[in-house]
Amino acid sequence: MNGRKTLVIGGAGFIGCNTVGYFCELGDEVLVLDNLSRRGTQNNLEWLQENHDIQFYYGDIRNIADIDRVLLDHPDTGVVIHLAAQTAVTFSVANPREDFEINALGTFNVMEAVRKMEVPPVVLYASTNKVYGGLNEVAVVEGDKRYSFRDYPKGIPEGYPLDFHSPYGCSKGAADQYVHDYARIYGIRTIVFRQSCIYGYRQFGIEDQGWVAWFLAAALSGKEIVVYGNGKQVRDVLFIDDLTRAYAEALNRIDVTAGQIYNIGGGVEKSMSIGVEFKSLLGGLTSKSIQARSGDWRPGDQRIFIADIGKAKLDFGWEPRIGIEEGVVQLCEWIEGHLDLFRQLGITE
Repeated sequence: MNGRKTLVIGGAGFIGCNTVGYFCELGDEVLVLDNLSRRGTQNNLEWLQENHDIQFYYGDIRNIADIDRVLLDHPDTGVVIHLAAQTAVTFSVANPREDFEINALGTFNVMEAVRKMEVPPVVLYASTNKVYGGLNEVAVVEGDKRYSFRDYPKGIPEGYPLDFHSPYGCSKGAADQYVHDYARIYGIRTIVFRQSCIYGYRQFGIEDQGWVAWFLAAALSGKEIVVYGNGKQVRDVLFIDDLTRAYAEALNRIDVTAGQIYNIGGGVEKSMSIGVEFKSLLGGLTSKSIQARSGDWRPGDQRIFIADIGKAKLDFGWEPRIGIEEGVVQLCEWIEGHLDLFRQLGITE
């Protein structure tokens, strides 16, 4: 499917700019729509424009006319990768209306703009594992360094009941289901990726979102890190290069993946406890003394989430290739080379 015209919505964000770069390298003609509201997006856009031939549109998915404008200019768009989102649970609790308008209404606008086209493109939507809720009813075993699922040795599957915990979970969950239903009702070829923790280059992480990058940037800058709860909380993590490859491989098998939902994350093999195993890895990577203190458990903070990623391997042959230590080392080296940028953006002041 290389050589197609691909629109990346939210293409100046962390995942977005890496996706744009990857699809440009595949030979796609790439369009970017972004409102540049996120910290670091202006820098990401400049990096893209310096390194790739893209067409940029300034616009906001809360305004359907902004999406229509791009698609009217490019009626031959073959793929829309929708990555624009409000991404922090804490922000959603403080600003539930704005969270809803960006995630739920914004995604509805994307799907309506696509539905009006004479030949609707394929839509790949980045959802979240938060649609499964807090998993409070799932039996968990506490070990010395981490929690584990008692009854889900491969992780949580796509068929697990949805439970939209927090305004963020509700807005992303509503969007997730709208995208899925537009495939059933209107025949639009859609793919939903329920993504776990993604980390990698050009991730200007903060405590509430992008915690792998935030921990590294804080450690390299001598900033204090807060470990909430007992530190045994487990997440499966996925390096950005594995994610962008998953996008491409799912689109290349659209005959199989259309109308489907997939968990996309590190799975069991690429999971770690945040405050114990990752903190230990962090200490071994930096020459700085790690400054950390404990904080109370946060509402809705899952003790463990690991995605069962077997369906993606079965349907389009994808599985992660980059190990945790390899990926974290690469991100650590990138952040070390860009600490001035982190300071300019006010992340590690």
